[in-house]
Amino acid sequence: MHSPSRPVRTFVTRLRSLAPLVAGAGLALGAVVASTVATGPVVDARPSQPAVTLTAAGNPLAGRPWGVYQGPGDQAWQPWVDATGTTKTTLAKIALRPKAKWFGAWIPNDKIASSVTKYIENAQAGNPEKLVQMAVFRMVPWEHDACTRLPSAAEQASYKTWINRFAGAVGNAHAAIILQPDGPFALCAPHGSTLPSQLIAYAAKVFGALPNSATYIDTGAADWPAAGAQGGVTAATRIALRGGVKYIRGIALNSTHYSGTGLEVARGAAIVKALAARGITGKHVVINTSSNGHPFVFGHYTGPDADNAYVCPSKTVISTKTCVTLGIPPTYDVANTKWHLSATNRSLAAKYVDGYLWFGRPWLYRQNDPFVMDRALQLVRSSPWM
Repeated sequence: MHSPSRPVRTFVTRLRSLAPLVAGAGLALGAVVASTVATGPVVDARPSQPAVTLTAAGNPLAGRPWGVYQGPGDQAWQPWVDATGTTKTTLAKIALRPKAKWFGAWIPNDKIASSVTKYIENAQAGNPEKLVQMAVFRMVPWEHDACTRLPSAAEQASYKTWINRFAGAVGNAHAAIILQPDGPFALCAPHGSTLPSQLIAYAAKVFGALPNSATYIDTGAADWPAAGAQGGVTAATRIALRGGVKYIRGIALNSTHYSGTGLEVARGAAIVKALAARGITGKHVVINTSSNGHPFVFGHYTGPDADNAYVCPSKTVISTKTCVTLGIPPTYDVANTKWHLSATNRSLAAKYVDGYLWFGRPWLYRQNDPFVMDRALQLVRSSPWM
């Protein structure tokens, strides 16, 4: 039985949360899996690559198979197992892709080590060279609650215990870890406190010591924090610096938003350069592309709830409509011309981006829980990349 992954929030609540966040920042508010996926279990989900691939220097995600977790911890898994015919073939394009499972406080301290161990063993399927992907969403309080109160002493101690046990279970495994999705909420802590960031930095230091893991701290998206291009980069850089980016591989972008890949590449490169200007060099980027096949600005969503955005009706949607569909499949082949990036962004991607990953979950209700079959199927049917 799967666990819920993060608190449900309303679009109005999220907009209200942005005001103290931006004010606290001193800103104005303003590997591709084959196109036909087999209906049987994936044995080795190595993202397919061309003969020549441009990748970031020393990219820890490149040149190895990417594991696919196949069990009840993935909400899409059992529906795929139970499906037949066309439904099974269509749903396979979500269920059998390498993607990140979210781990958080819903998994208690005394169970987190065993949960991580079982997940890694399943995803690796006997091959310790496989890369596993995980998102750590353990901060309590977080999201809009983080704007109203700080973690208690007991919550701080519990967080560190959980992080230590999570890291112990990861051990020597090859892993890509996304640290604390929705990172900009760290800026809205009461009275400008940096306590949430200090705890995230603790996790970054612990994870950074793992021998085969690459950890990326979430700093939002190209449209969040978004007080103008430079202001947004400044705020995102502050999130990274406070959150211990110096200990880890780099930053993660677009975990719960729908921003275009080209915009995310440019934002990521700008943050990496800003970090370098502050003496933190050699950082890299991963970008969530699970939700941006038809990109739009989160705050410009035309429906009632951007967290549960309407699924695009077809591969050829009206450009003025905001809707969600699957984006570029998981890959470390980030500069391929098939992704239709500009020449400038291809160059930036080759230099700074380690991978386009799926650590968002648009096939879940409000990107959270539960799995919605009709939604998942339409995400596949409407995607220009499937």
